[in-house]
Amino acid sequence: MSSYLLLIIAALAAGLINSVAGGGMFLTFPALVFTGVPSIIANASSTTAIIPGILASAWAYREDFRQSQNFPFLPLLIVSLGGGIVGALLLLFTPQRTFDFVIPWLMLAATLLFTFGARITPILKRAFHIGPVAVVVIQFFIAIYGGYFGGGVGIVNLAMLAAVGMTDIHAMNALKSILGIAINGVAALVFVVKGAIYWPQAIVMIAGALVGGYFGAHYAQRLPQTWIRGFVILVGTGMTVYFFVKAY
Repeated sequence: MSSYLLLIIAALAAGLINSVAGGGMFLTFPALVFTGVPSIIANASSTTAIIPGILASAWAYREDFRQSQNFPFLPLLIVSLGGGIVGALLLLFTPQRTFDFVIPWLMLAATLLFTFGARITPILKRAFHIGPVAVVVIQFFIAIYGGYFGGGVGIVNLAMLAAVGMTDIHAMNALKSILGIAINGVAALVFVVKGAIYWPQAIVMIAGALVGGYFGAHYAQRLPQTWIRGFVILVGTGMTVYFFVKAY
């Protein structure tokens, strides 16, 4: 019961955080590991559990998505699906010991992306303007990372869209949400087919994330986003240190 209580609290907080600033993965993935779920299965289960939050985000930006339909996102959607499958399969074929060795570095990368992503995006926008072929190739590798681990993938997508030349942040968030659904959704499908999800834990977290996302959409928006982001960065840093100590 104590394990499920931890999962419920983590999922509630993750749903709230995702509705405001993103970064709920920093809570759901470690919580599953702490309750004894093997890291690869924890990653697969966490990916599945956060999908309702991504769907809610996409729904919130539906009007902005309609306004951005002149953007040729179909190739990006296709490579996102393909990359998500590749990333998910890479995860499942990664030996458990190897993934445990890589986790701290993935957590570190995700934490740095979350912390500095907002500052990096304008720099990339000024320094680079990538063409349509290059952006499709880049998105494919972003999707592979998203299917494999996924922490900070939304921030990377925003940076890529800025480099393409998009300026409307709401349209960018709409496209980012759609691409996130594609990446995480197809990865979760692979995990389901391969039997890589612990369903009792995943269902508890899905329910918690839905409740947290609902209250986050209604109440947490009133909180200063800097407080939420600061909390996520603090948790991400702590979890990164923990996994480095555990692995090395």
